[in-house]
Amino acid sequence: MPVVMGLDQHRAQIAAEWIDTMTGEVSRTRIAPADRAAVREFLEPFADCGLEVALEATTGWRFVVEELERVGAEVHLAEAAEASALKGKKKRAKTDFADARHLRELLLIGRIPESWIPPAHILDLRARVRTRHLLSHQRTEWQQRMHAVLYHHGVPQRRDLLNQANRARLAGLDLPAAAREQLEIALHVIDAIEQRLIPFDKELARIAKAQPGCRTLMYEIYGVGALTSVTILAELGDVRRFQNSRDVVRYSGMDITVHQSDDHRAPGHLSRQGPPALRWALDEAAQPARFPASPDRAYYEQLAARIGGNRACLALARKLLKRSYHLLKNLGDQAIAPVA
Repeated sequence: MPVVMGLDQHRAQIAAEWIDTMTGEVSRTRIAPADRAAVREFLEPFADCGLEVALEATTGWRFVVEELERVGAEVHLAEAAEASALKGKKKRAKTDFADARHLRELLLIGRIPESWIPPAHILDLRARVRTRHLLSHQRTEWQQRMHAVLYHHGVPQRRDLLNQANRARLAGLDLPAAAREQLEIALHVIDAIEQRLIPFDKELARIAKAQPGCRTLMYEIYGVGALTSVTILAELGDVRRFQNSRDVVRYSGMDITVHQSDDHRAPGHLSRQGPPALRWALDEAAQPARFPASPDRAYYEQLAARIGGNRACLALARKLLKRSYHLLKNLGDQAIAPVA
């Protein structure tokens, strides 16, 4: 590693500090503006010089990593929270160059908390499923706003406000002009979201039917469909980077947190330190366990009798996640093969 570099990335500028391991000379600079053209110009002198770089997995890392790989650099993507925790609790100056130096020093001593750098097609697929999850979530939020407006004016509650019968009912309600306007705006936004979701869902379903990892999840796990399989695959990526299935559970944010001191132990709750879209997909896949045809029906009933139906579904979701891990791991490279 002739040159070891740390990058601290922000939207306006990027702080860079590097050391020539042959001479011991330390240099630093700021890259501004923090765009692809400026980064490419900065990296040109480092082409094929044995450059090794560490940067945090914060917003915008993708184009920086692409430009680093373009000049033949070995890139290490650091988990931001863990890298910051390695600084310790001692109060010291907090500057961009200090952060870049911290990453460079961690890289030199081999203590970078590595994050996986997905291939481009997995990054694109992940962006799609997260956009789909966001649109679906926003549709639900607008329906909740409609329920709130109706309840505020004393209208009896109905579960599905979007079917034709309830839309006709809404149109005939005697409501103030302001409330009528709120409902019309909400319906307009929901209709616009659904117009985008229809082609989105069709494309994701097409990918799921052609992608080996998704097909395996759909065929082998009861309750996993096209949308849930492609979401699980996109968020997990190459599962071989995890040592075991427990690491996958922690990655998903479905692990139970524990805070214990001596004889005192607080009740645990979900950490939720992971991709929300992945937890949604696993919850959706776990719901059919309530059905009589489910092979996990007995497991669900046993847990539901002891801890309740909701917590039983949560436990089953973790079980399905572990099952997905083993299935994808056995597929090897085919698990995340790109689809034409």
